[in-house]
Amino acid sequence: MLHPRGLGMVCAAAAIATGLTVAGCADRIQGTAAPNATDLASYKTEAAASSAAATSSRKAAEQSAAVAANCAQFPTTSGVGVKAYNDFVDAHDSNAPDYAAKRETAATTLDDAAAKVEAGVNSAAGALPPDLAAKFGEYVAAARQLAGETRAMSYTAPVGALNDASRRVNDARNAVRDACPTR
Repeated sequence: MLHPRGLGMVCAAAAIATGLTVAGCADRIQGTAAPNATDLASYKTEAAASSAAATSSRKAAEQSAAVAANCAQFPTTSGVGVKAYNDFVDAHDSNAPDYAAKRETAATTLDDAAAKVEAGVNSAAGALPPDLAAKFGEYVAAARQLAGETRAMSYTAPVGALNDASRRVNDARNAVRDACPTR
């Protein structure tokens, strides 16, 4: 039977021998640590591709949201202007006593519709496709022109400029509706 002191000495000697063996096998290599050039290039390519895909995906999502938001509000916003303008035309054609009030309501409503559409495009901060943004911009300009022509209208004024401005608004509205995705 081993004595506890003897067993402790044997274990200590074994630990020292193992430590010396491991220390003796360890060898330092001279130089500077550097990555494998091929692996590094591959990693950089993958990282760039992943970053580009994430950016592209984010831009696509922003564009989709901007198109949906602007196209969804457009029919209602521009429709209010159309209704007010048609009410004014009916009052004008029938020499109605509320002609002047309907004229001002129509002009104000058209200006408000233009401002709301313009605010929607501006809040999209460039996320709208350029061709759609241009169509919204044309509507804004046309609605403001029609508002101005409406304010200038009187019973004795020629209606040519008013009719031209009205056609421009209709064309602009149709262009936006055609460019917006259907639901």
